Amino acid sequence: MRVLVLHGPNLNLLGRREPEIYGRVTLAEIDATLERAAGRLGVELRCLQRNGEGEMVDAVQEALGWADGIVVNPAAYSHTSVALRDALAAVDIPVIEVHLTNPAAREDFRHRDLIAGVCRAVVAGFGPAGYVLALERLAEARGGGEAAR
Repeated sequence: MRVLVLHGPNLNLLGRREPEIYGRVTLAEIDATLERAAGRLGVELRCLQRNGEGEMVDAVQEALGWADGIVVNPAAYSHTSVALRDALAAVDIPVIEVHLTNPAAREDFRHRDLIAGVCRAVVAGFGPAGYVLALERLAEARGGGEAAR
């Protein structure tokens, strides 16, 4: 199984950016944890971080033909990007959306999620562990487990 992990805007600043909200774990540490989990699950990963909406759309389109699943943290684009939503819908690859925090418990503008409707599931509020949970569910789905339904 091959999975694209796509981190959205400003996630390259994790560990420094608003640590009282996002914690002190860096993106490199999240990716390293994901690589260890992928090894345990027999999954090949490509981890990318992109700040630009178009760059994220390009990454999703480039996953077509090689990726069996996508774990995406669209960050702020969750609330604004019809283009990213449409790209995820167009490639017909199982997607799990991840958020470090729980957007429903934050500012009102974060309550609307344009991306969730084209995803198999949304994992929110578990911090960095949410990425591993999403990866595990995709791997389980590939094997025909509960998440495949």
